[in-house]
Amino acid sequence: MMPREEELSGLIGGIYDASLDPSLWPGVLGRATSFVQGSAASLISKDAASKTGTIYYLDGGIDAHYVQLYFDKYVKLDPTSSAMLLAEVGEPLATADLISYEEFIETRFYTEWVKPQGLVDCVNVILDKSATSVAVFNVFRHEQHGLANDEMRRRMRLVAPHVRRAVLISRVIDLKTTQADTFAAMLDGLSAGMFLVDADGRIVHANAAGHAMLADGSFLRAVNGRLAPVDPDAASSLREVFAAAGLDDSAVGTGGISVPLTARQGEPLVAHALPLTSGARRDTGNAYKAVAALFVHRAPLDTPSPPEVIAKTFKLTPSEIRVLLAVVQVGGVLGVADALGISENTVKTHLKRLYAKTGQSRQADLVRLVAKFSSPLA
Repeated sequence: MMPREEELSGLIGGIYDASLDPSLWPGVLGRATSFVQGSAASLISKDAASKTGTIYYLDGGIDAHYVQLYFDKYVKLDPTSSAMLLAEVGEPLATADLISYEEFIETRFYTEWVKPQGLVDCVNVILDKSATSVAVFNVFRHEQHGLANDEMRRRMRLVAPHVRRAVLISRVIDLKTTQADTFAAMLDGLSAGMFLVDADGRIVHANAAGHAMLADGSFLRAVNGRLAPVDPDAASSLREVFAAAGLDDSAVGTGGISVPLTARQGEPLVAHALPLTSGARRDTGNAYKAVAALFVHRAPLDTPSPPEVIAKTFKLTPSEIRVLLAVVQVGGVLGVADALGISENTVKTHLKRLYAKTGQSRQADLVRLVAKFSSPLA
C-alpha cells in the first residue's frame, strides 16, 4: 500500500480499537487530526435547547483553558449548534455550511473564543442526533491551514463513518461506565445482542440479550451451536465474514462490516461484525477463542426533529432557524441578540425574513408556530 493508504488503514484500525478501549481515543483523535490536515479534534455532544455541551474525548490540540471557557460560557453563543440539528448525519460540514462566514466572524463567539486561538474553521460530522441535541466529531483548522478545502472534506468522509460506527459500538458496550469485574459479566448487561464467534460461526459466548434473541428465533437461531440468521442472504454474508476474520483482518477490514437482518414480522435490524484478531482487540478474542464480535440491534428510525421539520416546511436557513429558536427561548430583539452574540440589526433582518416565510407578523405568533410543530398532536 502507498504510505497514505497505510496511514488510513492504521487509523481505521485504531478507531475500532478505541471502541473497546476508550483510553485510546485521545491518541486516535490526534492521528485523525493529522490525517485530515487539521489542528485539533474532539468528540463532544451539544444540546441546542439547554445550550450545554459534554466532552467525551479530546486530542489535546485545544488549550485546556479554552476548552473550559467553551463549555462554561461560549457553548451558549456558538452559532453553529442550532444549524447542526438540520444537518445530515455523517456529512462533513464546515463553518460556512452552517452559517454565513461573514455573519460568523461578526459574532462574539468568533471574536472572543475562535480568533484569539488563531482558529479559522471547523469541519463537523454529526454522528447522531435527537430532537434537540447532536453528537459531533469535529476537526479544527488553524489560520496556518486556511479554511476547510475539498481535500479536507474528502479525508473526513474517509474517516467519519468509522468514527460514527465505533462510537455507536462504544455506546452499546459502555466500557467507560461499567463496573463489571469481567468482560463476560459486562456483556450480560448490554441491551443489544452480542455474540462472540469462531471462524466457523460457532457461538463461544452470547450475552443475555443475545440468548433472548436466539430464544425468540424470529431473525437469529443457533443451529448445531452455530449462529444462523433466518434470512439466507444474511446467513451467507456472515459465514463469509467469520471465515475471513479467522484468516486475516484485512479480508474483512479492521472496521468490520454491517449486515442488515429482517425479522419474520418485517422488523429491520442491523448486525455489525467486528474482527477481534488485531490491535487492542486481540486479547478479547484470544480469551474466548473468538475471531469476531457480532452486535445485533434494531435499526433506528430516522425521525426528523421539530426544528428540522419547521426548517424544511418554510425553507428556513440555519441562521433563521437559530433566531427562531432563540425567540422561543429568550424573546425580544435585544435578548436574542445578546443570547446569540450577534447585532440587533442582524436579528431584525432575520425576523423580517421569518415573518415573510412563515406568514406571521409578531414574535408571539412565531412562538405559537413552534409550539404547534413541537406538539405530538400537531
